[in-house]
Amino acid sequence: MLSPVAVCDACVLYPAPLRSLLIHVSRAGLFKARWTNTIHEEWMRSIVREYPDINRRKAERVRELMSAAIPDSLVTGYEDLIDSLSLPDPNDRHVLAAAIRERSTLIITFNLRDFPAAELSRFNVMALGPDEFLAALLDQDPTSFCSAIRGQREELRNPPKSVDEVLATFHKQGLVKTVARLRPFSDLL
Repeated sequence: MLSPVAVCDACVLYPAPLRSLLIHVSRAGLFKARWTNTIHEEWMRSIVREYPDINRRKAERVRELMSAAIPDSLVTGYEDLIDSLSLPDPNDRHVLAAAIRERSTLIITFNLRDFPAAELSRFNVMALGPDEFLAALLDQDPTSFCSAIRGQREELRNPPKSVDEVLATFHKQGLVKTVARLRPFSDLL
């Protein structure tokens, strides 16, 4: 089965645990994560504003690590499409434009109301929340998905986290279905 291409909205890249999970799952080959420089600017600006201990340099370092982890993730050349698109929040048009340019069928976002199905369907794109998206990927390939989480968990050293702690973190991120489906696989995480 071909891995779906999904543009990740800034709101799903903002929380570090979810961002890390998406990167690990993408690196496992379960989907192809895509984003733009504008999407990067949005999540980085929010993090720098909300967390006084994270400055612009630290946010840029995370961006560099994301690019190194998924070298083909950056979508460019979509800007000419933005003005022709209509969404409830005009500031979200760049996300749809990137999906169209990349021929992505998915936008992963918490802001589903900002990406109405009727408008997106014109471009063969749909928006999914991260929980629905990740739960579906888990159902398709539990072994690879669990391996990706195990890799993510093993990178957590300051402090290290148990399986239950990682699952609790995912639950707090809103990944309720995903966590429920992961519990039977705890020994693989």
